[in-house]
Amino acid sequence: MIRTVALIALMIPASLQAQDREAEPHMTLPRMAEIVAALDPEARVAGPGFEFTIDDIPVLIVTDVRANRMRAMVPIRSADGMTPEEMMRVMQANFDSALDARYAIANGRLWGVFIHPFAELEKDQLISGLAQTVNVAKTYGTLYSGGAAQFGAGDSGDLQRQLIEELLERGQDI
Repeated sequence: MIRTVALIALMIPASLQAQDREAEPHMTLPRMAEIVAALDPEARVAGPGFEFTIDDIPVLIVTDVRANRMRAMVPIRSADGMTPEEMMRVMQANFDSALDARYAIANGRLWGVFIHPFAELEKDQLISGLAQTVNVAKTYGTLYSGGAAQFGAGDSGDLQRQLIEELLERGQDI
């Protein structure tokens, strides 16, 4: 029963999960560094953010504490040559299956992104948002999914939720 409840909780976007918990202290750069290091011990500080790897996918987090914003990004592919059908599909995914992550185009590249107010960001929201962002990159061209919710039968939903569970477990003791 506990596992079922945990899986159901993972299917709910991180923004809704936070409503049922007592609020954590505001996010700080040292706190974010601690969380990122738990996910990838080889993470590097990069200016006002971090560079690290999750599941063989490079991740970049950029923060602006004064503007209360953070953005996690993963490169997916060059935007050059994307067909109208591919553009339509990523827009559809932004509406229904990417969840807290989004597809975005900047500097001629397609990215997976997770954007959130910095101070209000909680540990589990950050971890879930990062996992969803990695999942939208990994599922580009197939499911176009953040992985936290999957409709229908099959193995894909369980495989994608597995990454979220693994990252949440790594960050549990923080």
